[in-house]
Amino acid sequence: MARIIGIDYGIKRCGLAVTDPLQIIVSALDTVETGGLIGFLEQYLTNESVEKIVIGLPVHKDGNFTFLKQDIDLLATKLRSKFPDITIDFADEQFSSVYAKEIILQSGIKKHKRRDKALIDKVSAVVILQRYLNHI
Repeated sequence: MARIIGIDYGIKRCGLAVTDPLQIIVSALDTVETGGLIGFLEQYLTNESVEKIVIGLPVHKDGNFTFLKQDIDLLATKLRSKFPDITIDFADEQFSSVYAKEIILQSGIKKHKRRDKALIDKVSAVVILQRYLNHI
């Protein structure tokens, strides 16, 4: 089997999570600047076997997509073009940042580190990918 990557897409940066090769365990991978996301994935995919990329779709409480939907659709198109052998899928990311902050708080990390937005993005990507895999 191959890994699955989860992406918490943002205007400035993206949180990334990845499964183990058996797709059982989800771990935080990294946080990258959005402009460098494709390059990061190219580098990662040269070393690791990945079968799927799951992108979180931000949805309002009323069920409508947020303004990021257009950017995410564009990203998905680029990924499909650049990596035609990898499936691109989507997952609801509603409240993933809220859950991420709660997980970080419960982990006992000091207050200064809990404010690190890059950490929140990575943990949000973990939440998105776990949901996608029905681990939560």
